[in-house]
Amino acid sequence: MNTAKLKNDYKERIAPALLKQFGYKSAMQIPVLEKIVLNQGLGDAVADKKIIEVAMTEMSAIAGQKAVTTVSKKDISNFKLRKKMPIGVCVTLRRDRMYEFLEKLVRVALPRIRDFKGINSKLDGRGNYTLGIQEQIIFPEINIDSVTKISGMNITFVTSAKTDEEAYALLKEFGLPFKK
Repeated sequence: MNTAKLKNDYKERIAPALLKQFGYKSAMQIPVLEKIVLNQGLGDAVADKKIIEVAMTEMSAIAGQKAVTTVSKKDISNFKLRKKMPIGVCVTLRRDRMYEFLEKLVRVALPRIRDFKGINSKLDGRGNYTLGIQEQIIFPEINIDSVTKISGMNITFVTSAKTDEEAYALLKEFGLPFKK
């Protein structure tokens, strides 16, 4: 399976490179990719409940794992929003599925973006990185003919790195195409 390939690549190539680059005293200090979270906010779902169902099936297909709906925390009258209304879809990937998705993202999905020049290298200050995607159709699992509405998503990479510099080095080693 391809998953073992990326995991072995981390153990054999990436971890020793990071150990050498940052001069860690212990192998336990080397940052690891803990999870990848896919999130899709669907504000239009307030008016049409079908949007949530379509988004759940698409997100489940992309992630290879069942998606869950996210609900609103409070009432906001301006948006016609009530507490506990479904307004988004979310999937958290860990272990083998995480590596599988990462490989698919780097090798297949990102190169399919029109006029792609790389992704921004702005991390959050705590060693995590969020990538915004405008179209879900860049993933091979999505049949373009059956798509009724193009929607984007956020993909968050959660690492155990203490600094942005360490997280950037880790994600770059995994093959994320950052802009220069």
